[in-house]
Amino acid sequence: MCNNYASHVPASQIADAFSQTAFPLRFDGGAIPNIEPNDDIKIGDTASIVTWDEGPLLTSMRWSWRSPQGRPVFNFRSDGRDFSNTARCLIPASAFYEFTDAEPGQNRKTKWSFSMVGDSWFWITGIVKDGGWAMLTTEPGPDVSPYHDRQIVVLPPPAGLDWLTLKGPATEILTPSSAGSLHVVKAFP
Repeated sequence: MCNNYASHVPASQIADAFSQTAFPLRFDGGAIPNIEPNDDIKIGDTASIVTWDEGPLLTSMRWSWRSPQGRPVFNFRSDGRDFSNTARCLIPASAFYEFTDAEPGQNRKTKWSFSMVGDSWFWITGIVKDGGWAMLTTEPGPDVSPYHDRQIVVLPPPAGLDWLTLKGPATEILTPSSAGSLHVVKAFP
């Protein structure tokens, strides 16, 4: 499952996603932060997310929380769950990665990069718990299914507020990506 992603989304671009709504983006600490581009955000890293606190709030938080067994929870199944009483978040991303078996003659797994067709960035849906956040997963769409049996839930920038406010049923928001909506390229080897 997704355990690595990239984000090249400046705070000003994240703010633009909310500029045409009744809820302008606020920034933790007040001032607009400088978010450094990062191609390699991994489980346990601190990254920028948008939460809801009387409106969208850009903040930084650790990717994962600890399960009762002590393992990190970094992905969370969305299928059949009610998220109306959870702290929801949006993770701004430029790409997410999935890994398949190593190709013949290679030692490392093959890394595949998924980006959204027609947009330079997108949201990954998530939830917040115990000072950390996890990405929500669903059944894979046709672009992801050749690479993995699950996929993270991705939304185009204008749809982010729908998840934060649960405008409409979660079952309509937390769906697999449609065919042709994700651009897939081999990242390595």
